[in-house]
Amino acid sequence: MLKLPRNVWILTLALSLFMSLSVFIIFIGGIIGQSLSPIKSLSTLPVAMIVIGTAVSIFPINYIMSKIGRRRTFLYVCIYTIMNITVIVASLYLQSFILFCLSTFLFGGTAATMNQFRFAAIESVNKEQVASATSLVLLGGLISAFLGPEIATSGRHLFEVEFVGSFILLGVCFVVAFILLSLFVPAKKLSLPQDNSTRKLIDILKQPIFIVAMSSAASGYVIMSYIMTATPVSMHSMDGFSLEHTKFVIQSHVVAMFLPSLFTPIIIKLLGVSRMMLAGIVMYFICIAVAYTGHMLVNYWISLVLLGLGWNFLFIGGTTMLPRSYEENEKYKVQTINDFLIFGLQAFASLSAGWFVFTYGWEVVLVSVIPILFIQFIILVWWLKSKNLLAE
Repeated sequence: MLKLPRNVWILTLALSLFMSLSVFIIFIGGIIGQSLSPIKSLSTLPVAMIVIGTAVSIFPINYIMSKIGRRRTFLYVCIYTIMNITVIVASLYLQSFILFCLSTFLFGGTAATMNQFRFAAIESVNKEQVASATSLVLLGGLISAFLGPEIATSGRHLFEVEFVGSFILLGVCFVVAFILLSLFVPAKKLSLPQDNSTRKLIDILKQPIFIVAMSSAASGYVIMSYIMTATPVSMHSMDGFSLEHTKFVIQSHVVAMFLPSLFTPIIIKLLGVSRMMLAGIVMYFICIAVAYTGHMLVNYWISLVLLGLGWNFLFIGGTTMLPRSYEENEKYKVQTINDFLIFGLQAFASLSAGWFVFTYGWEVVLVSVIPILFIQFIILVWWLKSKNLLAE
Protein backbone atom coordinates (compact mmCIF):
# COMPACT_ATOMS: atom_id res chain seq x y z
CA MET A 1 0.00 0.00 0.00
CA LEU A 2 2.91 2.37 0.66
CA LYS A 3 3.77 2.25 -3.04
CA LEU A 4 0.38 3.60 -4.10
CA PRO A 5 0.31 7.00 -5.84
CA ARG A 6 -0.12 10.26 -3.91
CA ASN A 7 -3.62 10.66 -5.35
CA VAL A 8 -4.81 7.60 -3.45
CA TRP A 9 -3.52 8.96 -0.14
CA ILE A 10 -5.13 12.36 -0.75
CA LEU A 11 -8.44 10.65 -1.52
CA THR A 12 -8.12 8.54 1.62
CA LEU A 13 -7.72 11.59 3.86
CA ALA A 14 -10.44 13.52 2.04
CA LEU A 15 -12.82 10.57 2.25
CA SER A 16 -12.35 10.42 6.02
CA LEU A 17 -13.62 14.01 6.22
CA PHE A 18 -16.46 13.48 3.74
CA MET A 19 -17.53 10.27 5.42
CA SER A 20 -17.54 11.89 8.86
CA LEU A 21 -20.64 13.70 7.60
CA SER A 22 -22.47 10.43 6.96
CA VAL A 23 -21.43 8.91 10.32
CA PHE A 24 -22.36 12.19 12.02
CA ILE A 25 -25.88 12.21 10.54
CA ILE A 26 -26.46 8.50 11.22
CA PHE A 27 -25.36 8.98 14.84
CA ILE A 28 -27.44 12.03 15.77
CA GLY A 29 -29.89 12.44 12.87
CA GLY A 30 -32.49 10.21 14.45
CA ILE A 31 -31.95 11.76 17.89
CA ILE A 32 -32.39 15.31 16.55
CA GLY A 33 -35.26 14.08 14.41
CA GLN A 34 -37.06 12.73 17.46
CA SER A 35 -36.80 16.11 19.19
CA LEU A 36 -38.09 18.00 16.15
CA SER A 37 -40.55 15.56 14.60
CA PRO A 38 -44.25 15.71 15.56
CA ILE A 39 -44.47 11.93 14.95
CA LYS A 40 -42.03 9.51 16.62
CA SER A 41 -42.02 7.05 13.73
CA LEU A 42 -40.61 9.81 11.50
CA SER A 43 -37.59 10.42 13.73
CA THR A 44 -35.20 8.61 11.37
CA LEU A 45 -36.52 10.51 8.34
CA PRO A 46 -33.53 12.92 8.39
CA VAL A 47 -31.19 9.92 8.12
CA ALA A 48 -33.26 8.46 5.31
CA MET A 49 -33.27 11.80 3.50
CA ILE A 50 -29.49 11.86 3.11
CA VAL A 51 -29.68 8.42 1.48
CA ILE A 52 -32.55 9.49 -0.77
CA GLY A 53 -30.57 12.61 -1.64
CA THR A 54 -27.61 10.39 -2.51
CA ALA A 55 -29.66 8.28 -4.90
CA VAL A 56 -31.19 11.35 -6.55
CA SER A 57 -27.81 13.08 -6.86
CA ILE A 58 -25.87 10.23 -8.46
CA PHE A 59 -26.84 11.03 -12.08
CA PRO A 60 -26.35 14.83 -11.89
CA ILE A 61 -23.09 14.56 -9.92
CA ASN A 62 -21.66 12.01 -12.33
CA TYR A 63 -22.81 14.09 -15.31
CA ILE A 64 -21.17 17.22 -13.89
CA MET A 65 -18.04 15.20 -13.20
CA SER A 66 -17.98 14.00 -16.80
CA LYS A 67 -18.06 17.62 -17.97
CA ILE A 68 -15.71 19.44 -15.61
CA GLY A 69 -13.63 16.59 -14.20
CA ARG A 70 -13.30 14.98 -10.79
CA ARG A 71 -11.07 17.59 -9.13
CA ARG A 72 -13.26 20.62 -9.82
CA THR A 73 -16.38 18.67 -8.85
CA PHE A 74 -14.78 17.62 -5.55
CA LEU A 75 -13.82 21.22 -4.76
CA TYR A 76 -17.21 22.69 -5.67
CA VAL A 77 -18.99 20.10 -3.54
CA CYS A 78 -16.88 21.09 -0.52
CA ILE A 79 -18.14 24.67 -0.92
CA TYR A 80 -21.70 23.43 -1.49
CA THR A 81 -21.55 21.36 1.70
CA ILE A 82 -20.34 24.28 3.81
CA MET A 83 -23.21 26.40 2.48
CA ASN A 84 -25.71 23.65 3.32
CA ILE A 85 -24.35 23.44 6.86
CA THR A 86 -25.44 27.06 7.36
CA VAL A 87 -28.97 26.04 6.30
CA ILE A 88 -29.06 23.14 8.75
CA VAL A 89 -27.87 25.42 11.56
CA ALA A 90 -30.78 27.72 10.71
CA SER A 91 -33.17 24.75 10.92
CA LEU A 92 -31.97 24.01 14.45
CA TYR A 93 -32.46 27.60 15.57
CA LEU A 94 -35.92 27.64 13.98
CA GLN A 95 -36.71 24.15 15.34
CA SER A 96 -37.96 23.25 11.87
CA PHE A 97 -38.19 19.51 11.20
CA ILE A 98 -39.01 20.12 7.52
CA LEU A 99 -35.99 22.38 6.96
CA PHE A 100 -33.76 19.94 8.83
CA CYS A 101 -34.92 17.07 6.59
CA LEU A 102 -34.45 19.23 3.49
CA SER A 103 -30.89 20.01 4.58
CA THR A 104 -30.00 16.37 5.17
CA PHE A 105 -31.50 15.60 1.75
CA LEU A 106 -29.15 18.16 0.21
CA PHE A 107 -26.24 16.43 1.93
CA GLY A 108 -26.99 13.59 -0.47
CA GLY A 109 -25.05 15.51 -3.11
CA THR A 110 -22.02 15.37 -0.83
CA ALA A 111 -22.45 11.64 -0.25
CA ALA A 112 -22.91 10.94 -3.96
CA THR A 113 -19.63 12.74 -4.65
CA MET A 114 -17.91 10.84 -1.86
CA ASN A 115 -18.90 7.56 -3.48
CA GLN A 116 -16.85 8.50 -6.55
CA PHE A 117 -13.63 8.62 -4.52
CA ARG A 118 -13.12 4.87 -4.86
CA PHE A 119 -13.44 5.07 -8.66
CA ALA A 120 -11.04 8.04 -8.73
CA ALA A 121 -8.57 5.89 -6.78
CA ILE A 122 -9.00 2.95 -9.15
CA GLU A 123 -8.27 5.25 -12.11
CA SER A 124 -5.02 6.36 -10.44
CA VAL A 125 -3.45 2.87 -10.31
CA ASN A 126 -2.73 -0.10 -12.53
CA LYS A 127 -4.93 -3.21 -12.57
CA GLU A 128 -2.76 -5.07 -10.04
CA GLN A 129 -3.26 -2.28 -7.50
CA VAL A 130 -7.06 -1.96 -7.79
CA ALA A 131 -7.88 -4.01 -4.67
CA SER A 132 -5.19 -2.24 -2.62
CA ALA A 133 -6.30 1.22 -3.77
CA THR A 134 -9.96 0.47 -3.02
CA SER A 135 -9.07 -0.87 0.41
CA LEU A 136 -6.82 2.08 1.28
CA VAL A 137 -9.38 4.69 0.29
CA LEU A 138 -12.06 2.95 2.33
CA LEU A 139 -9.67 3.01 5.30
CA GLY A 140 -10.58 6.69 5.49
CA GLY A 141 -13.71 5.39 7.15
CA LEU A 142 -11.61 4.47 10.20
CA ILE A 143 -10.92 8.13 10.87
CA SER A 144 -14.55 9.04 10.22
CA ALA A 145 -15.66 6.40 12.74
CA PHE A 146 -14.17 8.55 15.49
CA LEU A 147 -14.32 11.98 13.91
CA GLY A 148 -18.06 12.03 13.12
CA PRO A 149 -19.37 11.01 16.57
CA GLU A 150 -16.69 13.02 18.41
CA ILE A 151 -17.64 16.17 16.52
CA ALA A 152 -21.29 15.50 17.35
CA THR A 153 -20.67 15.12 21.09
CA SER A 154 -17.92 17.76 21.43
CA GLY A 155 -19.96 20.49 19.79
CA ARG A 156 -23.29 19.50 21.31
CA HIS A 157 -23.35 22.21 24.01
CA LEU A 158 -21.06 24.85 22.49
CA PHE A 159 -24.07 27.06 21.73
CA GLU A 160 -27.41 27.62 23.37
CA VAL A 161 -29.15 25.48 20.75
CA GLU A 162 -28.08 21.85 21.03
CA PHE A 163 -25.84 20.46 18.24
CA VAL A 164 -25.34 23.81 16.47
CA GLY A 165 -21.68 23.72 17.50
CA SER A 166 -21.42 20.19 16.15
CA PHE A 167 -22.42 21.29 12.66
CA ILE A 168 -20.03 24.24 12.77
CA LEU A 169 -17.17 21.85 13.58
CA LEU A 170 -18.33 19.71 10.68
CA GLY A 171 -18.00 22.75 8.42
CA VAL A 172 -14.36 23.11 9.49
CA CYS A 173 -13.76 19.53 8.30
CA PHE A 174 -14.90 20.48 4.81
CA VAL A 175 -12.60 23.49 4.75
CA VAL A 176 -9.74 21.06 5.39
CA ALA A 177 -11.12 18.69 2.73
CA PHE A 178 -11.12 21.55 0.21
CA ILE A 179 -7.42 22.22 0.91
CA LEU A 180 -6.55 18.53 0.52
CA LEU A 181 -8.49 18.05 -2.71
CA SER A 182 -6.88 21.10 -4.25
CA LEU A 183 -3.73 18.93 -4.32
CA PHE A 184 -5.48 16.08 -6.15
CA VAL A 185 -4.37 15.58 -9.77
CA PRO A 186 -6.84 13.39 -11.72
CA ALA A 187 -5.17 10.60 -13.63
CA LYS A 188 -7.91 10.70 -16.22
CA LYS A 189 -10.88 12.90 -16.95
CA LEU A 190 -14.27 11.37 -17.31
CA SER A 191 -15.77 12.22 -20.68
CA LEU A 192 -19.33 11.30 -21.45
CA PRO A 193 -19.05 11.81 -25.23
CA GLN A 194 -16.21 9.26 -25.40
CA ASP A 195 -18.60 6.48 -24.37
CA ASN A 196 -18.86 4.97 -27.85
CA SER A 197 -19.60 1.44 -26.70
CA THR A 198 -21.54 -0.73 -29.15
CA ARG A 199 -23.13 -2.65 -26.29
CA LYS A 200 -26.52 -1.57 -24.99
CA LEU A 201 -26.73 -0.82 -21.28
CA ILE A 202 -29.23 -3.63 -20.76
CA ASP A 203 -26.75 -6.10 -22.25
CA ILE A 204 -24.11 -5.00 -19.75
CA LEU A 205 -26.54 -5.19 -16.82
CA LYS A 206 -27.63 -8.71 -17.82
CA GLN A 207 -24.10 -10.06 -17.44
CA PRO A 208 -23.80 -12.51 -14.52
CA ILE A 209 -20.68 -10.74 -13.27
CA PHE A 210 -22.51 -7.39 -13.09
CA ILE A 211 -25.47 -8.98 -11.30
CA VAL A 212 -23.20 -10.57 -8.69
CA ALA A 213 -21.10 -7.43 -8.19
CA MET A 214 -24.05 -5.05 -7.93
CA SER A 215 -26.29 -7.32 -5.83
CA SER A 216 -23.50 -8.04 -3.35
CA ALA A 217 -22.71 -4.37 -2.84
CA ALA A 218 -26.43 -3.48 -2.74
CA SER A 219 -27.48 -6.20 -0.28
CA GLY A 220 -24.50 -5.32 1.91
CA TYR A 221 -25.39 -1.64 1.92
CA VAL A 222 -29.16 -2.12 2.32
CA ILE A 223 -28.90 -4.43 5.33
CA MET A 224 -26.12 -2.44 6.97
CA SER A 225 -27.91 0.90 6.51
CA TYR A 226 -31.26 -0.49 7.66
CA ILE A 227 -29.94 -1.97 10.91
CA MET A 228 -27.46 0.83 11.63
CA THR A 229 -30.12 3.53 11.16
CA ALA A 230 -32.41 1.76 13.62
CA THR A 231 -29.67 1.15 16.20
CA PRO A 232 -29.31 4.64 17.77
CA VAL A 233 -33.09 4.90 18.06
CA SER A 234 -33.42 1.44 19.59
CA MET A 235 -30.48 1.94 21.95
CA HIS A 236 -30.81 5.56 23.05
CA SER A 237 -34.47 6.43 22.57
CA MET A 238 -36.13 3.09 23.33
CA ASP A 239 -33.75 1.10 25.56
CA GLY A 240 -32.40 4.12 27.44
CA PHE A 241 -28.68 3.67 26.82
CA SER A 242 -26.62 6.85 27.19
CA LEU A 243 -25.40 8.82 24.20
CA GLU A 244 -21.85 7.75 25.12
CA HIS A 245 -22.78 4.04 25.00
CA THR A 246 -24.58 4.57 21.70
CA LYS A 247 -21.57 6.44 20.32
CA PHE A 248 -19.28 3.58 21.36
CA VAL A 249 -21.39 1.01 19.50
CA ILE A 250 -21.66 3.14 16.33
CA GLN A 251 -17.93 3.91 16.39
CA SER A 252 -17.09 0.22 16.82
CA HIS A 253 -19.40 -0.60 13.92
CA VAL A 254 -17.77 1.92 11.57
CA VAL A 255 -14.28 0.75 12.58
CA ALA A 256 -15.37 -2.82 11.77
CA MET A 257 -16.59 -1.58 8.38
CA PHE A 258 -13.21 -0.23 7.37
CA LEU A 259 -10.44 -1.84 9.47
CA PRO A 260 -10.54 -5.10 7.46
CA SER A 261 -9.55 -3.04 4.42
CA LEU A 262 -5.97 -3.37 5.70
CA PHE A 263 -6.21 -7.09 5.07
CA THR A 264 -8.77 -7.31 2.26
CA PRO A 265 -6.18 -7.76 -0.54
CA ILE A 266 -4.72 -10.71 1.42
CA ILE A 267 -8.19 -12.16 2.03
CA ILE A 268 -9.00 -11.83 -1.68
CA LYS A 269 -5.82 -13.72 -2.57
CA LEU A 270 -6.62 -16.50 -0.08
CA LEU A 271 -10.36 -16.88 -0.68
CA GLY A 272 -11.09 -15.14 -3.95
CA VAL A 273 -13.57 -12.28 -4.28
CA SER A 274 -16.69 -14.48 -4.52
CA ARG A 275 -15.96 -16.58 -1.46
CA MET A 276 -15.02 -13.47 0.51
CA MET A 277 -18.50 -12.10 -0.25
CA LEU A 278 -20.00 -15.42 0.84
CA ALA A 279 -18.17 -15.04 4.17
CA GLY A 280 -19.80 -11.60 4.48
CA ILE A 281 -23.25 -13.17 4.17
CA VAL A 282 -22.39 -15.65 6.93
CA MET A 283 -21.30 -12.77 9.19
CA TYR A 284 -24.64 -11.06 8.60
CA PHE A 285 -26.52 -14.18 9.70
CA ILE A 286 -24.46 -14.37 12.90
CA CYS A 287 -25.01 -10.64 13.48
CA ILE A 288 -28.78 -11.10 13.38
CA ALA A 289 -28.64 -14.10 15.72
CA VAL A 290 -26.57 -12.21 18.31
CA ALA A 291 -28.74 -9.08 18.17
CA TYR A 292 -31.94 -11.11 18.43
CA THR A 293 -30.92 -12.77 21.71
CA GLY A 294 -31.08 -9.63 23.86
CA HIS A 295 -30.99 -5.86 24.32
CA MET A 296 -27.84 -5.69 26.45
CA LEU A 297 -24.93 -3.46 25.46
CA VAL A 298 -22.82 -6.48 24.56
CA ASN A 299 -25.52 -7.71 22.15
CA TYR A 300 -25.63 -4.37 20.36
CA TRP A 301 -21.84 -4.14 20.26
CA ILE A 302 -21.08 -7.63 18.93
CA SER A 303 -23.88 -7.54 16.37
CA LEU A 304 -22.90 -4.09 15.04
CA VAL A 305 -19.25 -5.14 14.77
CA LEU A 306 -20.29 -8.21 12.77
CA LEU A 307 -22.55 -5.99 10.68
CA GLY A 308 -19.56 -3.82 9.80
CA LEU A 309 -17.36 -6.80 8.92
CA GLY A 310 -20.05 -8.31 6.71
CA TRP A 311 -20.52 -4.99 4.90
CA ASN A 312 -16.80 -4.72 4.22
CA PHE A 313 -16.58 -8.15 2.63
CA LEU A 314 -19.68 -7.63 0.48
CA PHE A 315 -19.09 -4.04 -0.59
CA ILE A 316 -15.37 -4.24 -1.33
CA GLY A 317 -15.95 -7.56 -3.06
CA GLY A 318 -18.63 -6.04 -5.27
CA THR A 319 -16.58 -2.89 -5.97
CA THR A 320 -13.51 -4.96 -6.89
CA MET A 321 -15.54 -7.19 -9.22
CA LEU A 322 -17.53 -4.42 -10.94
CA PRO A 323 -14.76 -3.16 -13.30
CA ARG A 324 -14.62 -6.63 -14.83
CA SER A 325 -18.14 -6.09 -16.19
CA TYR A 326 -17.36 -3.10 -18.42
CA GLU A 327 -14.83 -1.69 -20.85
CA GLU A 328 -13.02 1.61 -20.26
CA ASN A 329 -15.39 3.55 -22.55
CA GLU A 330 -18.42 2.12 -20.71
CA LYS A 331 -17.38 2.97 -17.17
CA TYR A 332 -19.38 6.21 -16.80
CA LYS A 333 -22.78 4.70 -17.50
CA VAL A 334 -22.09 1.44 -15.63
CA GLN A 335 -20.70 3.14 -12.49
CA THR A 336 -23.64 5.54 -12.50
CA ILE A 337 -26.35 2.89 -12.79
CA ASN A 338 -24.53 0.69 -10.25
CA ASP A 339 -24.49 3.45 -7.63
CA PHE A 340 -28.05 4.50 -8.44
CA LEU A 341 -29.34 0.96 -7.87
CA ILE A 342 -27.32 0.52 -4.67
CA PHE A 343 -28.25 3.81 -3.06
CA GLY A 344 -31.81 3.80 -4.34
CA LEU A 345 -32.36 0.53 -2.49
CA GLN A 346 -30.46 1.86 0.52
CA ALA A 347 -32.75 4.91 0.60
CA PHE A 348 -35.80 2.67 0.87
CA ALA A 349 -34.13 0.72 3.69
CA SER A 350 -33.22 3.85 5.68
CA LEU A 351 -36.66 5.35 5.14
CA SER A 352 -38.39 2.29 6.55
CA ALA A 353 -36.00 1.69 9.48
CA GLY A 354 -37.56 4.20 11.88
CA TRP A 355 -41.11 3.11 11.12
CA PHE A 356 -40.25 -0.56 11.60
CA VAL A 357 -38.38 -0.11 14.88
CA PHE A 358 -41.08 2.11 16.44
CA THR A 359 -44.02 0.09 15.09
CA TYR A 360 -42.80 -3.49 15.42
CA GLY A 361 -39.66 -3.37 17.55
CA TRP A 362 -35.97 -4.25 17.21
CA GLU A 363 -36.52 -7.98 16.69
CA VAL A 364 -38.74 -7.47 13.64
CA VAL A 365 -36.15 -5.11 12.15
CA LEU A 366 -33.63 -7.95 12.39
CA VAL A 367 -35.86 -10.74 11.07
CA SER A 368 -37.09 -8.66 8.13
CA VAL A 369 -33.66 -8.72 6.43
CA ILE A 370 -33.34 -12.52 6.40
CA PRO A 371 -35.07 -12.96 2.99
CA ILE A 372 -32.56 -10.54 1.41
CA LEU A 373 -29.70 -12.54 2.88
CA PHE A 374 -31.06 -15.81 1.51
CA ILE A 375 -31.51 -14.32 -1.97
CA GLN A 376 -27.94 -13.00 -2.01
CA PHE A 377 -26.64 -16.30 -0.65
CA ILE A 378 -28.32 -18.15 -3.53
CA ILE A 379 -26.89 -15.68 -6.08
CA LEU A 380 -23.37 -16.15 -4.75
CA VAL A 381 -23.60 -19.95 -4.60
CA TRP A 382 -24.94 -19.96 -8.17
CA TRP A 383 -22.02 -17.79 -9.30
CA LEU A 384 -19.46 -19.98 -7.53
CA LYS A 385 -20.90 -23.14 -9.05
CA SER A 386 -21.07 -21.62 -12.52
CA LYS A 387 -17.36 -20.79 -12.33
CA ASN A 388 -16.45 -24.06 -10.56
CA LEU A 389 -15.05 -22.04 -7.67
CA LEU A 390 -16.63 -24.11 -4.93
CA ALA A 391 -14.36 -27.00 -5.76
CA GLU A 392 -11.18 -24.93 -5.55
